[in-house]
Amino acid sequence: LELQELRSNVVGAKLGAEAIHTSLIAGVIGFALVVLFMIAIYRIMGLASGIALTSYVGIVLVLLNGFQMTLTLPGIAGIILSIGMAVDANVIIFTRIKEEIGLGKTVHSAIKTGFAKALSAIVDGNVTTLIAAAVLYWRGSGTVKGFATTLALGIVLSMFTALVVSKLVMNALYALGMKDVKWYGTFKERQPINFVGKKKIWFSVSVLVIVAGLAYMGINAGSGKGALAYSLEFKGGTSTTVEFNDDMTIQEIEQNVVPVVAEVTGDNDIQTQKVAGTTQVVIKTKELDLDKRTELDEKLTEAFDLSDTAITAENISGAISQEVKHDAIISVIIATIFMLIYIWIRFKDVRFATSAVAALLHDVLVVLVFYGAARISVGNTFIACMLTIVGYSINATIVIFDRIRENLAEMKRKDTLEDVVNNSITQTLTRSIFTSLTTFIMVAVLYVMGVA
Repeated sequence: LELQELRSNVVGAKLGAEAIHTSLIAGVIGFALVVLFMIAIYRIMGLASGIALTSYVGIVLVLLNGFQMTLTLPGIAGIILSIGMAVDANVIIFTRIKEEIGLGKTVHSAIKTGFAKALSAIVDGNVTTLIAAAVLYWRGSGTVKGFATTLALGIVLSMFTALVVSKLVMNALYALGMKDVKWYGTFKERQPINFVGKKKIWFSVSVLVIVAGLAYMGINAGSGKGALAYSLEFKGGTSTTVEFNDDMTIQEIEQNVVPVVAEVTGDNDIQTQKVAGTTQVVIKTKELDLDKRTELDEKLTEAFDLSDTAITAENISGAISQEVKHDAIISVIIATIFMLIYIWIRFKDVRFATSAVAALLHDVLVVLVFYGAARISVGNTFIACMLTIVGYSINATIVIFDRIRENLAEMKRKDTLEDVVNNSITQTLTRSIFTSLTTFIMVAVLYVMGVA
């Protein structure tokens, strides 16, 4: 067939230079706050982790540039997740060192033993996430592949910086005279909290939240709204091309044009792109019927004094196909099976594997029903969010399981399994809180300073 080109547009970026700039500043501020937090909690060890994390970020940036990796939103999420896991590895090590000092060991001996005892938890946690990344890369496509690439790169480097760079810096600081216990702190044994004894309460709350959320999603689906508020990337919509009188920047479009469009559509899921070399702007929204398109034309014409021929509209399909959705779901299922097998082999007990998968399923479902109930737009960022939760959930579970495995080996005759589990969760509670907190600091700063 002889093809004839009907139209060709060169479109600008969805996110402008300003967006990159603010996101970078947010990243730097978040990173600085995490390092300061680590120093405040872990003193000289926190300083060592700050140096190791700085080297980690430097190496990641060099490799991203060296291999010419294309950065997507899920890809950036992968980097943030791996920074969180790099902090997590340091927290596990430092908690172990403080425990060893609390048992009466010298600082030098505590550093050596702390790294040795933390090794299995760090390796198991990172390997399970690495398995997920490998399967996502193998089976996934597009944005999922981008997430898997940056996550895998980040995991390997985070293990290297935590186990090698942190250790070298710690030993160097010790050799420079930082030998006093006050620079490292100590960890006192806490009375175990009876978590397992309250399991009926925890299970009831979780089941109630999930069932209520799924029921609400079902009601929305039955009423024609859809179980989830799928974004343009999933379900397509209407593309409106507007020729303005002046050439506006991306920031001016966001401030002046987007609010007018949002008022008509009643939806904040709006994508805008400039057409290079013209004053045209492409506005993508959910699918609009004739009445809504007419109302939008009138509002834009009135607000920006446009001519009658300045606005054209057409329906567009979703950027994320059914095949991509299918691949993403299958990838997560296969990754979960492989992680289950790995945990089963490493912990020599199927209960550990099934419990880890149950916890993973719980975390994913809670966030899924929250998305459904709050009607938050489900697009590329949703995929990145869900994949990040899979990585975090399995890593957090492995750390606690590693401690349970260790305590089971030293179990006294009078101890029950419930006692061992309560003791293990209590011992790792500080680590669980601090790791979540350091990642939350990063995300909170991105939320305050970042773009939509």
